[in-house]
Amino acid sequence: MAIALRKQDEIEKLRAANKIVGGALELLHANTKVGTSLKELDTMAEDYIRSRGAKPSFKGLYGFPNAVCTSLNQVIIHGIPSDYKLQSGDIIGYDIGTELNGYFGDAAISMGVDKITKQDEDLIACAKDTLYYAISEIKEGMRFKELSLLMEKFIKSRGFVPLHSFCGHGIGKKPHEEPEIPNYLNGQNAKSGPKIKNGMVFCLEPMICQKDSKPIILENKWDVVSADGLRGSHYEHTVAVINGKAEILSLA
Repeated sequence: MAIALRKQDEIEKLRAANKIVGGALELLHANTKVGTSLKELDTMAEDYIRSRGAKPSFKGLYGFPNAVCTSLNQVIIHGIPSDYKLQSGDIIGYDIGTELNGYFGDAAISMGVDKITKQDEDLIACAKDTLYYAISEIKEGMRFKELSLLMEKFIKSRGFVPLHSFCGHGIGKKPHEEPEIPNYLNGQNAKSGPKIKNGMVFCLEPMICQKDSKPIILENKWDVVSADGLRGSHYEHTVAVINGKAEILSLA
């Protein structure tokens, strides 16, 4: 497994691509209102990305039709934007990728529409808090499997479970690179596998289910839900390991 080690100038190029992702997510956050359609939000983000000189990297990636993954309620990841208009009590996840001068950005948020239940608040908080906890714990020399185990334990401590078969990933000159970073320990030994090193850039993305980790892909071949049929949540940042710890690149 060859995990790229990025020089400082490359990290800055990745930061520039990711800053546009962060700005697009802030724009969607501000415009998530009752009556707004998912397609309107998708167009808004794509226009923003292109106005900054970048391309929406998800559009056409593996055949995905849009710029933004809009994952509504039971859909945890990879939701396709539709004409559906947001309603009070919905929860929505946005996942956005960019390409700027040959380098890629990627991040995601989940949020409620108007007033949501305490259970949905806790569900969204689990994804966000897992992400920021994991980022704070990253140290040079720890293994990626140790990081996966930390996230799994944190998610379960909140009374939820991680979605299986999908994971975080390296990022750089391609949108998905080595390593794969599940939100749970794959195998028995957390002290095995590659170590985190300075210069590595990767995406962490906790994907949260309520009761069942098993994913089901819906008929459109994209929307991923849990076998429990309940709502899920998702958060993601791109981070770079600099001076032994992780720095978030995907902030506006």
